[in-house]
Amino acid sequence: MTDVGGIAGEALRNFIERIERLEEEKKALADDIKDVFAESKAHGFDVKIMRQLIRLRKMEDDARKEMDALLDVYAHALGMERG
Repeated sequence: MTDVGGIAGEALRNFIERIERLEEEKKALADDIKDVFAESKAHGFDVKIMRQLIRLRKMEDDARKEMDALLDVYAHALGMERG
């Protein structure tokens, strides 16, 4: 293994190449997701709302309930009606 200035060149190259491959996979997945959103939009679905639902589904139930309660409080403070 080549050691330059305390850095193992081969190990570094392996890490960099693995990261590059993962970045390529990540881009391919992002492109696939973009395609699915485009397809759903073509079927009449609102992509903005779908993104919001995905964000909500990632949240823990307690965090989602707390956020919803705060939205109600803030909306009420502004004189807005919610659901």
